[in-house]
Amino acid sequence: MVNWQVTATTIYCDAVDDDVTLLVYKDWSVKCTGYSKYGERSKDTIRLLKKAGQLKRQLGCAGLECYRVIQYKEKLFSEEAKRGTQSEPVDE
Repeated sequence: MVNWQVTATTIYCDAVDDDVTLLVYKDWSVKCTGYSKYGERSKDTIRLLKKAGQLKRQLGCAGLECYRVIQYKEKLFSEEAKRGTQSEPVDE
């Protein structure tokens, strides 16, 4: 089992043209604040569509299957494997 409860990093996500925080929990479940904000229909999703029009490119959240989320989770899993403290990740 890992010796932390949650770990997080904030990155720039070009998919939504905004900073998002990626969280990985002790049981290897993940959360992305970008998905919480832009993943479902809301005022922020409408703003995202307007921003996409201004930037003249498509913006959209890929959800928790996003390669950024997967890369961060795999990076942590690899670090824990080197320490010998990881547990099996939870499939979502």
